[in-house]
Amino acid sequence: MTTIPNLIENAVKKFQEQEAVVDENLRWTFEEYGEQINSATKAFMSKGIEPGDRVAIWAPNTAEWPVAALGAHCAGAVLVPINTRFKGEEASYILNRTSAKILFTVTDFLDINYVDLLNDVNSQLDLEEIVVLRGSTPDNCTTWEEFIANGTSIDETDRQTRSNQVTDNDLCHILFTSGTTGKPKGAMLEHAAVCRSYQTWCEVIGLTSTDRYLVINPFFHTFGLNAGILACLMTGATLIPHPVFDVPSVMKRIPEEKITMLPGAPTIYQTILNHPELENFDMSSLRLAVTGAAAIPVEMIYGMREKLGFETVVTGYGLTEASGIATMCRHDDDPEIIAKTSGRAIDGVEVLVVDENGSETQAGEPGEVVIRGYNIMRGYLDDPEQTAETIDQDGWLHTGDIGIMDSNGYLDITDRKKDMIITGGFNVYPAEVENSLMSHPEIAQIAIVGAPDERLGEIAIAFVVPAKQTNPTESDLIDWARERIANFKVPRQVIFLENLPTNASGKVLKFELRKSINSSKQVD
Repeated sequence: MTTIPNLIENAVKKFQEQEAVVDENLRWTFEEYGEQINSATKAFMSKGIEPGDRVAIWAPNTAEWPVAALGAHCAGAVLVPINTRFKGEEASYILNRTSAKILFTVTDFLDINYVDLLNDVNSQLDLEEIVVLRGSTPDNCTTWEEFIANGTSIDETDRQTRSNQVTDNDLCHILFTSGTTGKPKGAMLEHAAVCRSYQTWCEVIGLTSTDRYLVINPFFHTFGLNAGILACLMTGATLIPHPVFDVPSVMKRIPEEKITMLPGAPTIYQTILNHPELENFDMSSLRLAVTGAAAIPVEMIYGMREKLGFETVVTGYGLTEASGIATMCRHDDDPEIIAKTSGRAIDGVEVLVVDENGSETQAGEPGEVVIRGYNIMRGYLDDPEQTAETIDQDGWLHTGDIGIMDSNGYLDITDRKKDMIITGGFNVYPAEVENSLMSHPEIAQIAIVGAPDERLGEIAIAFVVPAKQTNPTESDLIDWARERIANFKVPRQVIFLENLPTNASGKVLKFELRKSINSSKQVD
C-alpha cells in the first residue's frame, strides 16, 4: 500500500539523474521533476487549498499537466481531470458537481480557447481561480508562472508535513464516466487502490527504467493518468507526453526519442501498419505495446511483432469504477489469446461471469462481468443510489458488460456495456447523446446506435423522427450537435424515420436499428 506522494518521493530518490520528462525542448531529470512538483504543492498551499479540496485540469498532454496534478495530490487535494473534447456546458457540469476550487487549462489547443468555452456558458462556477498552463492569459486568469511564484512563501518543512499527511484511503481522483442516465458520474478513487493496481500493471507488462514511454493516451483518462504518469514514477520510465494523436507526428517521434513503449487503442497500430511510408521510418526502438478497448484482429498482433518490432503486446480490460484495470493478458500469452480475450484477473482481484440470479456461469457461457477487490472505487460522488445499484452488498461491482470466461480464467467481452459505443478508443453512451440532441426543436424522437467502422472501430449513428411540420437536414443536426457535445460523441450519420421500432412496453428496439444498418450495407 502506498500514496502518490510516496511514489514521487521514492522515484526522486531512486532515479535522481535519469531523464523523467521530455516535452519538446524541455528535459527534466527525476530530481528536477520532483522540484517542479514540490513548487506546485507549495503554490497550492499558498492559495489555501486544503486536504480534500478539488482541483480540475482541462488541458492536453503537456509537461505542466502532471506537475499540476501531482502537486495537487501532494497538497492533499483531489484531482478532477476533464476531457479535452468536452464543450463548455459539459465542463461546467463537472466543475459545479465537484465544487472545484482551481482550474488549470489552456487557451490555444487545436484553435480552442477553453476559457472562452466556459465564458460562453451562462453557468455560475465556484472556481476561485483559473490558471492558464499555455497560451495567452485573459485578464481574469493567472499564468502558470504566476501561480508557481506564489509558493515561495511556504516553508519546505510545511510542504513535507502536508505530503506526509496523505493516507492510503484518501481520495486521489474523481474521474467522470458518462452514465447511461445521460449525466456523467464521478467515480471516487483512493490512493492505495490506484497505486497497487498500477504497480501490478507495471509488473505484468514489464515496464522498466530504461523505457521511453510516448503517452498518447490523454492524461484525463485512467490510461494516460494511472498507466502513464503514475506508471513512469513507479518504474523510472521516461514520460514523453504527446498532445494530439496523428500518425505522422507519432511515427516521427518514435525514432527521434527512441520510443520503446507505445500504448493505445487498436486503431493506432492499425493506422501505423497501413501507412504507405512505414518503411521510411525507423521503428526498431519499439518493444512494448498495451492495447484494448476494441476487437483486435490476430493479424494485427502478428503485424505489430513482425513489421513494427514489438517484443511484447498485451491487452487488458478495466473500467473507471475499477481504477481502470481488472484483467490483463500476460506478455508470454499466445497471439490468439491476446487478440481474442482481455486476459485474466490481476492478482488480488476477483472477476466472475454471472447469470441473472448472480450465480457463476459455466466456462464458455455468457453472462454479466462482475469484479471485486482492492481496485474498486469508493463510490460515485454524492450519488448513493447509483453506487448501491453498481456495487452490491457483497462488494461486487456490476459492470453491465457481457462476457464469456474460458476454463483458464481468460475473459472475452462480447457485448457493450449498456449499449456503449467505443469510437477510436473513446466511450460514447447513447443515452447521453440522445438527451443532448432531444433539446433540438426539430427532433421528436431519437435513438443512437453503434455501427462498425474500419478506422474508428465504431461510429455513432442517429435515427431521428422529426418533430411535426419540420424538415431537419442531416448536416443541420450534426452541426448543431458539434456545438454542444464533444466531437467524438457527435453522430457521423443521421437516418430519418417516421417511427422508431419499439416493443410492447414502448422500449426502442435498437437491435432492429443495428440490423437495418447492416442490411443496407450488404445491399450497397
